[in-house]
Amino acid sequence: MENQMFCYQCQETARGTGCTYVGVCGKTSDVAAMQDLLIYVTKGLSAVAVRLRAEGREVDKSVNHMVTMNLFTTITNANFDRTAIEDKIEATLAKKEELKAQLSDEDQKNLPDAALWNGPRLTYAAKAASDEVGVLSTKNEDIRSLRELITYGLKGLAAYSKHANALLQDDGNVDSFLQEALAKTLDDSLTVDDLVALTLETGKYGVQGMALLDKANTEAYGNPEITKVDIGVRKNPAILISGHDLRDLEMLLEQCEGTGVDVYTHSEMLPAHYYPAFKKYKCFAGNYGNAWWKQKEEFESFNGPILMTTNCVVPPKDSYKDRLWTTGAVGVPGCKHIDAPYGEKKDFTPIIEQAKTLSAPTQIEQGTIVGGFAHEQVFALADKIVDAVKSGAIRKFIVMAGCDGRMKSRSYYTDFAKALPKDTVILTAGCAKYKYNKLDLGDIGGIPRVLDAGQCNDSYSLALIALKLKEIFGLDDVNKLPIAYNIAWYEQKAVIVLLALLYLGVKNIHLGPTLPAFLSPNVTKVLVQNFGISGIDTVDNDLKAFGLA
Repeated sequence: MENQMFCYQCQETARGTGCTYVGVCGKTSDVAAMQDLLIYVTKGLSAVAVRLRAEGREVDKSVNHMVTMNLFTTITNANFDRTAIEDKIEATLAKKEELKAQLSDEDQKNLPDAALWNGPRLTYAAKAASDEVGVLSTKNEDIRSLRELITYGLKGLAAYSKHANALLQDDGNVDSFLQEALAKTLDDSLTVDDLVALTLETGKYGVQGMALLDKANTEAYGNPEITKVDIGVRKNPAILISGHDLRDLEMLLEQCEGTGVDVYTHSEMLPAHYYPAFKKYKCFAGNYGNAWWKQKEEFESFNGPILMTTNCVVPPKDSYKDRLWTTGAVGVPGCKHIDAPYGEKKDFTPIIEQAKTLSAPTQIEQGTIVGGFAHEQVFALADKIVDAVKSGAIRKFIVMAGCDGRMKSRSYYTDFAKALPKDTVILTAGCAKYKYNKLDLGDIGGIPRVLDAGQCNDSYSLALIALKLKEIFGLDDVNKLPIAYNIAWYEQKAVIVLLALLYLGVKNIHLGPTLPAFLSPNVTKVLVQNFGISGIDTVDNDLKAFGLA
C-alpha cells in the first residue's frame, strides 16, 4: 500500500509535486488510500442519484448529506482514522445499492464502474490500490488536472453545505449540481473544454453554497458586528474549540454555561465572537492562540480539553492526545468522538467533566484583536468608506483572504502587510489573517486597516462587499474597483473560493505561496490567459505590480 499513495490536494504537498509515502499533513498511505476509495464510491453513489433524478424520482436528503459529509471527511487535516473512513465507505456502498435497485436493468448497465463496484470490506485495500481508484487513475495530465480541480472545489462546496445543513438549511440545487459534477468526473467522453466549463460552473454553485451558509449563520446568530476579542486568559478551567462549525460551538456554550468551565475559540473559530447571539454566554471567554499549524504547542499549554469540529487538526502529541476530542467529519485514531444525527443535540458532558479536573489555560499572550467586518457591518460603514476613497485617504483595498500554513515562505504575507502604504486597507477572511491581525497597522479616519470578515467560510462577504462597491461607484466591471487580490491558499475550501471569484469575473489574482501542484502546465496557461492568475513574487515586486510602490 505504501507505493500506491499519491496526493497533491493541498499547498504543502511534498516537493511541490505530490505526497507519495506519507502526507505532509501526517496522513499515512493506508489512510490516503481509504480516502481515495471513499471519493470513488461517493462518485458512484452520485452517478446513481443523478440517474434517478433524470427519471423524475426524488433523492432523499440523507443521500445529499452523505455525499457532503464524505467529501468533507477527505479534506486536508480533517480525518486520519482509517476505521472511521472504512465505515463511511461501507455505508455509502449500502446506500448506493439501495438506490441502484430502483433503476431498471438497462439503466444499471449504463452506469460507470464506480457505481457498479460493491466489494466487501476485506477488498477495500486491494480496490484502492487498483488502477481505477485515486488521482493517477486518469492518465491524461490535463484531464486529470481539471478533474481534480473540480473535485477539490466540490470538497470545499461540500464543507459549506455541511455547515448549513447543521443549521437545518439545504439547497437542493447545490446538492444536485454537486452530485452531477462528481459523476461527470467519471465521464471519459468529456473534453478539456467541457471540463473547463464545468470548473466555472462549480464556481457558480460555490457562490450559491456560500450564500446558503451566510444565510444559515446570520439567521441563526445575527449579522457579525465590530467586536474586540480578548486574547488573554481567565482563571477557570476551560475547553478550547477549533474548526468552523458554529452549531457545535452553540451547543457547547449552552452546556458549559453555569458549570464554572469557560470556552475559548481557536484559529478559524475566532470569528464566532463577532456574532451577537454568542455574546450572551458568560462562559465565552476569548480566543486562544493562532492559526491551526501552531496547535501542537498551543494545545499543550492550554491544559484543558480541545474539541475539533472540522479541519484543521494535526495528529496530536501523546502529551495531550487524551484531551483531544473530535466531532463531525473529524477523526483521529485514539481520540474520543462525540456525534449526533443532523438536527439532534450533541452531548458534550464528558468534555465538560474532563475540563473540571484540569488546570486553567496558561497565558501565552494578552490584549485584544478587532474583527466583525462582514458584509452588513461594512455596508453600515459604506458612506464613510466611499468618502475615504473619494478623498484619497484610502487608495486601495487589498484582499488577503485564505489560509495560513507552516511553510517559512508564508512570512511573505506578514512582510507584505507591513510594507503596504498607510493609505491601503486589508480585507481578510480565513486563518490567513493570523499572519497580520496582531500587528499594529493603525486605522484610516477610524477605519481599521485590517477588516476581518470572518472564517474562510465567510469569504462570501468579501465578494458582496466588492459587488456593493461596484454598484456604489457606478462601475460596469468589478475589476475597475480599487481592489487588488493577494490570496494565500492551503486546502480545498480555498479552491472553491477561488473558483467562485473567477465565476464572478475577478481577474489578476495573485495566489501563493505556491501555485497548486494539481494544475498542469496547460491548465495553468488557461488560467493565466483568461483570468490573469499569477503566483507571488517578492514583496517589493508585488507592491509594484499592484501599483503601490
